[in-house]
Amino acid sequence: MELRQLEHFAAVAAERNFTRAAQRVHVVQSALSASVAKLEKELGIALIDRSRRQITLTPAGEAFLDQTYEVLSAAKRARSTAAGYRGQLAGTVKVGTLMSSGALDLPAALGRFHRRHPLVNVRLRQGTSGSAGHVADVADGNLDLALVSTPGMPTPLVDIRELGREPMTFVCSPEHPLADRTRIRLTDLVGQQLIQFATGWGVRRVLDQALAASGLEVTTAYEVADYATAAGLARHRLGVTILPAPEARRFPDLCQILLSPVVTWTLCLASAPARHLSQAAASLAEELIKEAEATALLPAQDR
Repeated sequence: MELRQLEHFAAVAAERNFTRAAQRVHVVQSALSASVAKLEKELGIALIDRSRRQITLTPAGEAFLDQTYEVLSAAKRARSTAAGYRGQLAGTVKVGTLMSSGALDLPAALGRFHRRHPLVNVRLRQGTSGSAGHVADVADGNLDLALVSTPGMPTPLVDIRELGREPMTFVCSPEHPLADRTRIRLTDLVGQQLIQFATGWGVRRVLDQALAASGLEVTTAYEVADYATAAGLARHRLGVTILPAPEARRFPDLCQILLSPVVTWTLCLASAPARHLSQAAASLAEELIKEAEATALLPAQDR
């Protein structure tokens, strides 16, 4: 049994598709299929049920997957420890990001980290399933770190550190009847054609929680997966939307009005517990926290 075989099996388990799994680990599909088949032959059990169109894990495969993650995590930490004794960090750190990281300058933080640790390969994955998907990937070991927005979300097996908060902004076209307001109350959203985001997004979760706390129900006219589309729909007077203030400022032709009371979007760093992080991942986490401090994202009590 080789580590590479375990990596291939973990990729198939994550993607539930051989083609996507092969792309994920940068090998051709035939090589990945042969690798997994060889692993099953060595173990003497079937790990994957190939009888259906959508492949699934067998009960043995599900049980073996937990052990696979443990072995791969231990191997990653071992490599990082050995590299540390050579005087330089090395290895791969997989980082999930959202469509927005607020005022946090992620490219600047990654640039400094690369100059300091050139042997560390940072793989950035911008998710379209929102914070919930990233948190699940951190818990499963598919990501080392992730920028998420998950205030109050139960997160077993994942450490969540708050990096900062941004106010949420009501965004509409200049011709909208509410465009001349200085503040927008949550009750003003009732009856509006609201441009929303998928339920896994932190932006959606924050707004849903605020509305539920006020006993309000709104009409979701559109559900989109990026801020530019939401702004475009608002620009053409097809509805109104709620965006984190840094994102709203990207669309100066639209009216941007703060909510009253203030509703905040929280940026967090998700990671495996410290004892499970490689030295490279732990070092990058510290770099991101420093960037949050430098841009005054961290709440005063956390500095």
